[in-house]
Amino acid sequence: MKQLVIQAFGDAEQLVLTESTSPALAANEMRVKMHYAGVNPVDAKTRAGLGWGAEAIKDSLPWSPGLEVMGTVLEVGSEVNIHHVGDRVFGLLAGAGYSEQLVVAANTLLRVPKAVSDEMAAGLSLAGITAWQGLTEHGLLKAGERVLISAAAGGVGHLAVQLAKDLGATVVALASPVNHDFLHNLGADEVLDYRDEQQLAALAPVDLLLDLVGGASGQALLAQVKPEGRVVTVPTITAKEVIAAAESQGLSATGMLKHNDNQQLASLVTAVAERRLRVEVSQIYSLAEGADAHRQIETGHTRGKILLQG
Repeated sequence: MKQLVIQAFGDAEQLVLTESTSPALAANEMRVKMHYAGVNPVDAKTRAGLGWGAEAIKDSLPWSPGLEVMGTVLEVGSEVNIHHVGDRVFGLLAGAGYSEQLVVAANTLLRVPKAVSDEMAAGLSLAGITAWQGLTEHGLLKAGERVLISAAAGGVGHLAVQLAKDLGATVVALASPVNHDFLHNLGADEVLDYRDEQQLAALAPVDLLLDLVGGASGQALLAQVKPEGRVVTVPTITAKEVIAAAESQGLSATGMLKHNDNQQLASLVTAVAERRLRVEVSQIYSLAEGADAHRQIETGHTRGKILLQG
């Protein structure tokens, strides 16, 4: 089977398409044919040797990225009864999603509802869980509050806009002008150009900032948060500096790492099936085009999700 791996940290050219043998199944495992794998900023950062992801796998190279996947069950182990051959499944992994086939514990993945397309299921897991946990577990967002979401047209951002609106919040979204109509159509109440300092200065204060950019951008947006308001900053590389700046202004601030929760993921995919949540897939690349997919995600200007096709 074909698999994209990194043998050393570096630029996108470090992604190499290799041939490998699919391992034998344990009794509690299943073999899955990958149809689509999500491409996320954390994949590119890990490949570059940055952040918690790179720290976790630095002694395990070569390594295949890919933390979310959708596919079809090809084979099940002798003890598996929750999935069957032919089932469409999706969910979160610790890696190796960039593979034509993968072997996983059967309880890792969930069944895809009939009403959900392969592509939407493939792009939901990581971004959806991050958006939901950022807004609720860490951000404690309540109905009637105002939330400011940066990079709102991106993978996490466009789902966070919809989820925050569904929670009853007033949603203020920051994005390039080319994405303003897209975000209004997703339910954002106010959409601003993130580069327009006058618009930002005139913005009514918010209860919660969901910072999906970090660094200088995250620090600059602290001025838009109400006194004693809350900040959740998602990029781990700059979390400490954003948190310190927020706390110096009397704000409550936290970074976050998502944790896998299939109960939450089941609720999210149900929302997709019921058309209360939409996963925007903007581009699909082949496995052989993995380096191009990484270069695109590294631009920071991807609308919604991009996928690799198995």
